[in-house]
Amino acid sequence: MDVLEWLSATAPAMALRRSATLYMVVNAAHILSIGLLVGAILPLDLRLAGFFRKVPVEVVAPFLSRSAGVGLVLAIATGFCLFSVRAVEYAENPAFLAKLGLIGLGLLNLLAVHVGRGWKTLTATGRVRPGLRFSAALSAVFWIAAVLAGRWIGFL
Repeated sequence: MDVLEWLSATAPAMALRRSATLYMVVNAAHILSIGLLVGAILPLDLRLAGFFRKVPVEVVAPFLSRSAGVGLVLAIATGFCLFSVRAVEYAENPAFLAKLGLIGLGLLNLLAVHVGRGWKTLTATGRVRPGLRFSAALSAVFWIAAVLAGRWIGFL
């Protein structure tokens, strides 16, 4: 708790608490970052899971994967700023803890896919291997659930 109280007392956290405009800008940046992350990862996950088969994986996967990565980095950075404003309260919020757990599962899934050569794991005929299909479906579930948990935070 001492670390969380210290975090809430830092200059950036205090600046966000004091300025409604600054808080609104960081909050909007967080929402846009999540939009970039989910807006890129869902089409990729759906394609890898077997939908939109006419779209070549090797064409869309690099772009969507990088876009999702940028969205993830920005969402984590802006989310950390927002967390710092009320770190102690958020650390006790079950929805926030669920969101962190789901993000962790999404990141573990991402790591497993990329260690396993990621979207390059295609069959000789260019089809997505079953293990990657399953990981893509899990990814979609984890990231959608993380967004829902994030929305739930304000209601608890």
